[in-house]
Amino acid sequence: MTWRTFKRKGEVEATEYVPGQKMDGVSISEEDVKAGSPKAGDMIARNPVNYNDKWLINKAYFEKNYTGG
Repeated sequence: MTWRTFKRKGEVEATEYVPGQKMDGVSISEEDVKAGSPKAGDMIARNPVNYNDKWLINKAYFEKNYTGG
């Protein structure tokens, strides 16, 4: 497998995870689960073309790679 670097072209729609929030339909990576997610400060992103496609972005990664809001 060959890994390459890509830059994002667009934006992401996201909302902050609220502890205790239902996570039905939100994909969470195994690594994030091992790290204790979902937790306060994590973000839930969604595909702007398909609102049913949602995933968790951990707080540290989000803060490093996204701005605005």
